[in-house]
Amino acid sequence: MHAIDTRHLTKVYRGHVARGAARSLDDLTLRIAPNEVFGFLGRNGAGKTTTIKILCSLLRATEGEAFVMGKDVRQRETRAHIGYLPENPYFYEYLNPRETLDFYGELNGLTRAQREADWERLADLLDLRSIAEQRVRGFSKGMRQRLGFAVALVGDPEVLILDEPMSGLDPLGRRMIRELILLLHSQGKTVFFSSHVLGDVEQICSRVGILVKGRLTTQGRLDELLTRRVNRVEIIAEGLSDAAAAPIKARSDGVRQSEQGRHFFTNDMDTANSLAADILQSGGRLVEFTPIRESLEEYFMREQENDT
Repeated sequence: MHAIDTRHLTKVYRGHVARGAARSLDDLTLRIAPNEVFGFLGRNGAGKTTTIKILCSLLRATEGEAFVMGKDVRQRETRAHIGYLPENPYFYEYLNPRETLDFYGELNGLTRAQREADWERLADLLDLRSIAEQRVRGFSKGMRQRLGFAVALVGDPEVLILDEPMSGLDPLGRRMIRELILLLHSQGKTVFFSSHVLGDVEQICSRVGILVKGRLTTQGRLDELLTRRVNRVEIIAEGLSDAAAAPIKARSDGVRQSEQGRHFFTNDMDTANSLAADILQSGGRLVEFTPIRESLEEYFMREQENDT
């Protein structure tokens, strides 16, 4: 059984007759295993939030089906398996965090004892005790995001669906969210989240999917996607005389000097191996030989350009 399973999901918004229909999502088929951290990427308007709202039963698909933990998302009981964090979570401003979690726990059908146990668990997990009595109206973006995560975790759902959880956060806030996602993963949760912060996605996801204009153009493991291309190779050598370095420099695509030695750059792995051999043959010593591989951001931008 998959934690999330979509089959040919399509969403068409029927607009003004003169403008015609807008296809926000086009034949999305996606399967996510239990206990997976999956990054869902795409530009604004690519269809990420539409997908998330369909999975959370906030929108109906025009065509196709979606399942969470083997249950159709259109069924009411499926919601018990899902914890949802919208990009801009809304709270009752006059409540404090404890009252907020108690309110959402009651909406989830939890008993008073269960709601009390949930508060104890989530207050420790998200460090809420220090702000337990503060009104939400005075909260910063980071504090609201912590509370939003706590609301998503009410009832201890198996699947977390997060829409841009790191949006607008400072580096410390983003680090907190990264660490929390990894902690939830270690507890057996499935985490499906969209993000524009590709560096953070690269650190915590095992698989990603890329949406372009409503279509899933790429999905796969990061270690597979990002090892396909070596952008350049950096070779650091020491012990070379200027005369010995000259022919090696002539065959390189760039050279610089540092305290470590001479840095030679090339865009081709075969050339890099040949340069390394020349360095050794000329009496030099290899300090480093580093293939510089494509980052997720570079891969993402290339996918966008290929579709234009």
